[in-house]
Amino acid sequence: MLCAYGAKAQQPVQVSGQLKKSRSSTVRLFRVSEGAVYEMATSVPGKDGRFGFLFYPPYAGFYAIGTGEETFPDNNYKFYFRGGEKLSLLINDTSYVLAGNRNSKENILMTQWHDYAYVLENKSRFYSSSYKDFFPDLERISNGVNAFLKGKSSGNATFDRLMRDNIAWDLAGYACNFLLTPRPEHPATEQYIAYYKTMQATQFAKQTLHAYRQPWGKRILQQMASVNLRQLNIKYGGWKQSLSDNIKLIPNDTLKGDFVLYTGSMLKSIGDYNAMLTEYGQYLLTDSQQHQSRQLQAPLALFKEGEPALNFNYPDNNGKMVSLASLKGKVVLVDLWATWCGPCKFQIPYLKKLEKEMHGTDLEIVSITIDTEKDKEKWKDMIRQDTLGGIQLFAGVTGDIRSYYKVEGIPRFMLFDRQGRIINVNAPRPSDPALKELLLKALAENK
Repeated sequence: MLCAYGAKAQQPVQVSGQLKKSRSSTVRLFRVSEGAVYEMATSVPGKDGRFGFLFYPPYAGFYAIGTGEETFPDNNYKFYFRGGEKLSLLINDTSYVLAGNRNSKENILMTQWHDYAYVLENKSRFYSSSYKDFFPDLERISNGVNAFLKGKSSGNATFDRLMRDNIAWDLAGYACNFLLTPRPEHPATEQYIAYYKTMQATQFAKQTLHAYRQPWGKRILQQMASVNLRQLNIKYGGWKQSLSDNIKLIPNDTLKGDFVLYTGSMLKSIGDYNAMLTEYGQYLLTDSQQHQSRQLQAPLALFKEGEPALNFNYPDNNGKMVSLASLKGKVVLVDLWATWCGPCKFQIPYLKKLEKEMHGTDLEIVSITIDTEKDKEKWKDMIRQDTLGGIQLFAGVTGDIRSYYKVEGIPRFMLFDRQGRIINVNAPRPSDPALKELLLKALAENK
């Protein structure tokens, strides 16, 4: 058992459960704030799998319990608490079931809906399903909502009104996640069933209330906007155009601000971030949004465009030392990688294509491996066998470039100008057309 949290409710919520998964996991309790979830407490199951929570809910509304992460609903389950409830459940590898006879009427109804719509949740999460079997289920369940709710009442009028809205958000989440995840076969937009015409961000985003009380409300809205743009045959045109297209679908200014922050979380340079704020910063209306924006800005501002870059100095595959300073006069694209890194190897064909397209320019592509010393010969063999171009350098696991630029994952691409100054230390990957645009701009500006 855990934890006293908050003090708004007069009576605590008591959760008792048993984890019956094939692998033991920590069970997490999440609260909802502004359409996202945040961990309140954790419980480590005992040898028999039993876990529990004891807490005072800080608000009446939805919470989540499960073994999943904050960013995704997978393996997390939604419940309603206002204080004084007892919840007993068993969590297995694929879902959960209620246990005992002390569960609240609200959570019994929540579970009945979860079970009724489970086929959609399951198919939207696992990628083996195709639209040919998902769409009929979505049509049947979305058309059956009124019949499902008929005669069902928790005795809590506030919750009963909330439940209908909750169902609409759940259906939208399943419907969007299905379309935006890998599938054996994807439908053309003209093959979408009628439900998708009713699922419009312009309706779901009229006010913050509905999105913000859902555990993954902001995520669902972002997915919904993507699907709606697809229905309008509006293609991705870079982050600026994409943000402009998305916020046109969002009538509420605060929710527009959330889309601005979502875009900002994917930007790689302080210049782009500041340009975004210049045009869309007026939508960051709440203290929370402004705080999030400052958090996103901080790491980007560490290595500003135009500042001197680290003068790395590493041996190439023939033992010759090559430094950034020795490449003065060249625009330098650095690829930080390793032979064991699958995503790094995925980028190699794109990097080769880029090298061919940029042949004859002042671009120098420098690939720097962080392989261990014992894999040095493997690295050299790969250079020969895969005919890797550009300059190939060996930094090893202790190379200063990794720690200096605070690299936590690879591949990592960095761009420096002819004078050895930073252009972008978290540049797009070669598979992203945005990298070529950035290179052409750098070559034109640094003559």
